[in-house]
Amino acid sequence: MTELRGPRTRPSVLNADDEGPLQAELIERARAGDSDAFAVLYRDTQPRLLRYAALLVGQDADDVTAEAWLQIARDLRTFTGDLRAFRGWASTVVRNRALDLKRASIRRPAVPMEMMYLDRPADNDTAATAAESISTAAALALIATLPRDQAEAVLLRTVVGLDAKAAAEVLGKRAGAVRVAAHRGLKALGRRIDATEFGRQINEGTV
Repeated sequence: MTELRGPRTRPSVLNADDEGPLQAELIERARAGDSDAFAVLYRDTQPRLLRYAALLVGQDADDVTAEAWLQIARDLRTFTGDLRAFRGWASTVVRNRALDLKRASIRRPAVPMEMMYLDRPADNDTAATAAESISTAAALALIATLPRDQAEAVLLRTVVGLDAKAAAEVLGKRAGAVRVAAHRGLKALGRRIDATEFGRQINEGTV
């Protein structure tokens, strides 16, 4: 007798800490060419990759992540691992694309990072969305003032959501070096945030 199965459900929000069968199934379905499963992965990962790419190439972040997703879609069948590993692999693809762009010297006049994010169309026209965009832009602008190794370590650990080992694989460094760079970067950010208007707004609860 043929077993009838109902439609499979997909999580609306992915959580790398949830290693249940649903997440594993999502990865496998995406690898098998399921466009809906791939879309869920894209919605979870793209904002993280875009912020990382913005640090590396500024206004070219959209182009870099678009090219990266083409490669990700092409090579996904060869990927093995969980969601956290997928984020690390995708971050490596983005970093390689960014380095290719720099080597080719395909550069446009720099646009301030805060303007790049504020110019993006909002999902909805609300004050909350605007405040979130401003806060994100201000935070990314502060991260961009850190030394490059610290900035990348902070973004990969806190924004992309990688552990030290996965971040080290992306950067081609030892996990201990990434931990140290992230720690120093976060301490420096704390001092800089306290000294800025953005920090005062955070302390006052206005952002």
